[in-house]
Amino acid sequence: MVCGMPAVATAADRDNAPRPPDVALVVVGGSGRTRALHSEDRDFARLQELLRPSYTGTEPVPTAWAEGRYPAVRVTVVWGLTGVGGWPMTSRPPGGDVAVDRQDQLIVAEDGTPWVRSDLAPDVEDDDIRWHRAPRDLYERLDRRGLLGGADGTSPGGARDRRGDPLWWAAGGLAVGVGGTLLIRRAAARRSAGPPREEPRQELIEL
Repeated sequence: MVCGMPAVATAADRDNAPRPPDVALVVVGGSGRTRALHSEDRDFARLQELLRPSYTGTEPVPTAWAEGRYPAVRVTVVWGLTGVGGWPMTSRPPGGDVAVDRQDQLIVAEDGTPWVRSDLAPDVEDDDIRWHRAPRDLYERLDRRGLLGGADGTSPGGARDRRGDPLWWAAGGLAVGVGGTLLIRRAAARRSAGPPREEPRQELIEL
């Protein structure tokens, strides 16, 4: 786990504004197959537009969804930030580690509406799960392109098993936090910007 001030310093620009994620590990359904995308990849930008990993708000969902009984996950995306950490906290050179930023999961309601289920701090055991709708037209366009895999959880075209990839720090959609101080500080800041955690969640009976 990367921790300490060096991680924070390398993850922010000169005016101390945190950088957005620049790497995404895509896990398709329950297939266990992954695909690593980087910010220069065209598909990275498409997923970013669809899932909106900078969004910290939430929308009401059915009670069953809030309790964990939601439709099958089409794709899980673990967003990360490269260029953090390193000596003396880990064995890698300075800037050689990856920090987990957040986890987004795409599900599709019975009426065809795509929803994003977000965990803003995957390394923290809590119930702070947030939901928001994704643009339906964009979802359908990316689905036709095969970026989101098949409805049965098959891998998207061109994907390959990345279990030997250095970015294999997620499996089955469960992220292992490696961001240390950077991750904790950013997660805490985002929580303060979101809805109060003490208030009951809103519920929507029908979509």
